Amino acid sequence: MPKPAAIEQRDPAPPCFTAEMTASLPALRSFARSLCRQRDMADDLVQETMVRAWSSRHTFLPGSNFRPWLFTILRNQFYNAVRKRNRLVAWEPEAAERLLVQEPEQETRLHVADIEGALDQLPPGQREMLLLIAGAGLSYEEAAAVADCKLGTVKSRINRGRAGLRAIIEGGEALPDC
Repeated sequence: MPKPAAIEQRDPAPPCFTAEMTASLPALRSFARSLCRQRDMADDLVQETMVRAWSSRHTFLPGSNFRPWLFTILRNQFYNAVRKRNRLVAWEPEAAERLLVQEPEQETRLHVADIEGALDQLPPGQREMLLLIAGAGLSYEEAAAVADCKLGTVKSRINRGRAGLRAIIEGGEALPDC
């Protein structure tokens, strides 16, 4: 039976790495404060730099300059934060509320049900013309060809159908078919 693979662990940082990180803290704080001009943001930036340096310690080449490596990490973190902050937009609470509110969908379904019910109450000729023109998107001429009637008849049925729909939705009763 094969032996389970050993869990690979990262090498612990050499003692000089930890000592150099600790020795670089005052200079990093000073540089971060000069970039941010705010103490709390600078401290956060230094902390993030230290975390990133520690997690990337395996990429550091021993014998190379440690402080420039740390300062590069800090500088890149700062510019990434600036780019991120520039993408953020400040909203006025009232404007945000108007823009971010989603209209309730259940009312739309109710309106569609009202229109479907009103269409069912219309005479067949008016309903057919409304469905051809408004529903299927045909032109008046195309609807006249489909229904095999004159253009004036199509326009008349559309006009009466719209008025009938309006009357049914507003008042609940259909207009008589003329």
